[in-house]
Amino acid sequence: MDELPGSMGTSASLALRLGQTIFSSASLLFMCLDVEFYSYTAFCYLVTVMGLVVPWSMTLVVVDAYSVFVKCLPRQQKIVLILILGDWVLSYLSLAAACSTASVTDILLDAGANYCPAKLCSSKQDYNSSLMHVIMWSCDCISRHTSGLDADEKT
Repeated sequence: MDELPGSMGTSASLALRLGQTIFSSASLLFMCLDVEFYSYTAFCYLVTVMGLVVPWSMTLVVVDAYSVFVKCLPRQQKIVLILILGDWVLSYLSLAAACSTASVTDILLDAGANYCPAKLCSSKQDYNSSLMHVIMWSCDCISRHTSGLDADEKT
């Protein structure tokens, strides 16, 4: 049986997981740099979700690296199911966080100086954070989709 590009244990999967880790870390970094994120619920939500996604992504990088270099895939259906469900849940939570952050930033910028703090309105870090997050979500979505197809074929 041919392996799908991006399925667990391939170099494409490892690259996607590395991209997921890098972009989720960048999103968290942009959010925490010089922005008073704790003042707005949407920003706190993004930081909280990124606090969950970064270790999850790092763990999956280790699992994929092990699978690529040792050529040993996790064959237990429960483990693959946990990986897929974890990706699904964190993927949609993170997409919601990125969209809410982008929309709140846009609303605050349109509202003017009365509602928007100077640090927030003068910087584009929230947009950068949302952009990094959407790129991370795309990597996650591709790797989740191919991992799900691979798991269904083996059962």
